[in-house]
Amino acid sequence: MSLPHLPLDAITIGAHADDWPAAITAAGDALVRSGAATSAYTERMIEVIREFGAYIVIAPGLALAHARPGADVLTDGLCVVTLVEPVTFGHPHNDPVSVIVGLAVAGADDHLQFVAELANVFNDPTVIPALAGATNAEFVKSVFERTAS
Repeated sequence: MSLPHLPLDAITIGAHADDWPAAITAAGDALVRSGAATSAYTERMIEVIREFGAYIVIAPGLALAHARPGADVLTDGLCVVTLVEPVTFGHPHNDPVSVIVGLAVAGADDHLQFVAELANVFNDPTVIPALAGATNAEFVKSVFERTAS
């Protein structure tokens, strides 16, 4: 199984976020813009962090924003948001975060598989710094295409 398509309109370079909810909102906005989810999904992603903490900060500088499949997910989708200034999520080792990858999955059976595929992308230690330093959406898309294949 390959990752969901990463359309250019789901990539935001150099977003401004004062805190982690604003960073997650930027990711949610990108998923909405791409047609993968509704704004209700953004609220659910924020609630997951409020309930379970910063476990979504899966590597130094990287957060994987997601929630369980639900009616607010229209189709499988992926987004990437880079921040001008990193924000703190409250993770003891991996803060601050400068790259947020958002994942929306329509089917419950596919959720864990997509998370595993994303983990494979980030096994390459050059990926997070490359994304954090990206200056355009085309470059971000090329990083995912290179590492996901």
